[in-house]
Amino acid sequence: MNEGRRHVAGPKELVSGGEWLYGRNCVEEVLAAGRREVSEIVLPPAGPHDDDQLVRIRDEAHSRRIPVRTMDRARLDKLTRFGHHQGFAVKASAYPYAAFEEILADAADDENAIVLVLDHLEDPQNVGSLLRTACAAGVAGVVIPEDRACGVTPAVARASSGGSEHVKVAKVVNLPRALGQLKEAGFWATALDFGSDARLYTEVDFRGRAALVVGAEGNGVGRLVRESCDFVASLPMPGGFESLNAAVAAAIAIYEILRQHSFNTGKGTK
Repeated sequence: MNEGRRHVAGPKELVSGGEWLYGRNCVEEVLAAGRREVSEIVLPPAGPHDDDQLVRIRDEAHSRRIPVRTMDRARLDKLTRFGHHQGFAVKASAYPYAAFEEILADAADDENAIVLVLDHLEDPQNVGSLLRTACAAGVAGVVIPEDRACGVTPAVARASSGGSEHVKVAKVVNLPRALGQLKEAGFWATALDFGSDARLYTEVDFRGRAALVVGAEGNGVGRLVRESCDFVASLPMPGGFESLNAAVAAAIAIYEILRQHSFNTGKGTK
């Protein structure tokens, strides 16, 4: 790396355009995905004991002629709003949301497509964890409402370990309407929730295109959204604790969908 390109950022450089994403994995995945314009990177000073990940990030920045800077911890803490940055940050353009129609088009070519629908989740850690799982599971896309919901913020990108950079996320005005469009496209919609109408999640037939709806922290799936679903699935709680973290519950359900898809030899009776 050309050491002449690196310098300590001054105070005025903390507030220029773009947004700062942070964390080792997040920074690497922003570069790997290539979906955002990157204007500069903050990394720890080069040294003889740099690990492979740091070397990869520095080499990628050099190959793309992205300025690399060092920054003292106090300034980097301020820049990342005291997020867990690990000494790594990248200034990038805003998150590139996908059009909902793009997710529908992608799913049209996959009879086992999965779409994750988040019903007004507001906790960045939960949303980030869900996007990380969605990325790992290869979902076709994630749908969130435009209002009263957490979007893909820097904190969400960090919580997703950069998975947010590889999954398509669409904002919609009306979740029930979006579910109707998904059903018209051949999806069966299942709300992950409790109630007398809920089936054990392993007893729901998820074969074919599946839309999984995850409710907000504390409130669960909204009434109109729930009524727009074909099924309600629940997880067993033999321990008597009636609440499970939304991201954990959704991950369990998503991998049940993948398990059923792996044995899918044709469309079963819903």
